[in-house]
Amino acid sequence: MENAEKCDMCDREFSRDSDLKIHMRTHIGDKPYYCGVCGKGFSYISNLQNHMRTHSAKKPNFCEVCGKGFSRVGLLQIHMRTHTGDKPHDCNVCGNRFSQHSSLQSHMRTHTGDNPYDCDVCGKGFTHHGNLQIHMRTHTGDKPHDCDVCGKRFSQLGALQRHMRIHTGDKPFDCDVCGKGFSEQGTLHKHSRIHTGNKPYICDVCGKGFSHPGNLQTHMRIHYDEKPYDCNICGKRFKSHSSLQRHKKIHTGDNPYDCDVCGKGFTHHGNLQIHMRTHTGDKPHDCDVCGKRFSQLGALQRHMRIHTGDKPFDCDVCGKGFSEQGTLHKHSRIHTGNKPYICDVCGKGFSYPGNLQTHMRIHYDEKPYDCNICGKRFKSHSSLQRHKKIHTGDNPHDCDVCGKGFTHHGNLQRHMRTHTGDKPHDCDVCCKRFSQLGNLQRHMRTHTGDKPYD
Repeated sequence: MENAEKCDMCDREFSRDSDLKIHMRTHIGDKPYYCGVCGKGFSYISNLQNHMRTHSAKKPNFCEVCGKGFSRVGLLQIHMRTHTGDKPHDCNVCGNRFSQHSSLQSHMRTHTGDNPYDCDVCGKGFTHHGNLQIHMRTHTGDKPHDCDVCGKRFSQLGALQRHMRIHTGDKPFDCDVCGKGFSEQGTLHKHSRIHTGNKPYICDVCGKGFSHPGNLQTHMRIHYDEKPYDCNICGKRFKSHSSLQRHKKIHTGDNPYDCDVCGKGFTHHGNLQIHMRTHTGDKPHDCDVCGKRFSQLGALQRHMRIHTGDKPFDCDVCGKGFSEQGTLHKHSRIHTGNKPYICDVCGKGFSYPGNLQTHMRIHYDEKPYDCNICGKRFKSHSSLQRHKKIHTGDNPHDCDVCGKGFTHHGNLQRHMRTHTGDKPHDCDVCCKRFSQLGNLQRHMRTHTGDKPYD
């Protein structure tokens, strides 16, 4: 072709410069011809003329498969590709294939970043005029598509069609690996990452990867200690809506998953599966350091802090660190004075259930811990350990004044009063003062006449 004009983008040649200029509209997205009925734009006047037939009632060309009518034979031929799966137009950048050339042109803008249609309200750009029209509904609030079942309205037809699957239960997108069905293609695509192990969303703080952007957002709350979901019953806060929903079952008592062995109920099937390991003895998680095995991954992770010395949970009052959140929660009662565990006999309160159990032995005179040297019995394991130092002669706490050794720091503190002269315990009857509480108690017998030793 002599004196041919060549397109710089696709190398197509034109005999006239005017033809080349018209052709360039397909690359730059220029659509000067608009439909007066629906507002759709076209690059060529001939395309607009063909489009106008879609608004007329004349559709003489029918699809033999689904019966849909078309105003032109060309449109019918393009439509048939939806049945045959033919996609003759492929992208030379990413290889994605399309059934229509116009779809390919639209797709190319994702690579070029071309968004020629701008919103007058927010300035957002769009690749197509139709997309801009749909976007405008976010500003106008127009929702022309409503559900026949529940009446919910939508701004886009596609959104309504996806919503209808909630009522029909239709899940047309199946996973090739596990066969699980999904109502949306995007959900299936995200699910496939479970099988491929693809985790494209990376945490900027710790580098951990996630398969879904929502999971990354939830994870980030760990670093910033955000808990936006709170229980309307007890006020406890959670990092995710799913965690809140699971928690609420504690209040409702809903435990639909029962153990066939012991009958215990669980709020979730996963919890039941983990519980079954208590019956089977299965411990799939083992420590790389000491070899100890655990039935739950969380238990292993907590155990590893013994080896690493990691204490990520700090007390806001005194700064003391703890390896577990639950231990920090219990420790906080020291500062708040909260003692939720009450003795049924004397009404005394305790911060920990273990302390209450030890206290109850006073009422029932239980002494389950006995010394293997002298046979003396004790109410608590800690009391037994203190006693054993009498036999071992271990006195690690020395007095700086006289050098006398003591088995416990508390005993050393009481001894120091003999040097300082401090007598914090005074008699209510004669006002005599004593350095130790035991001495005061023995002195009180001179007033009460109590003689406990017969």
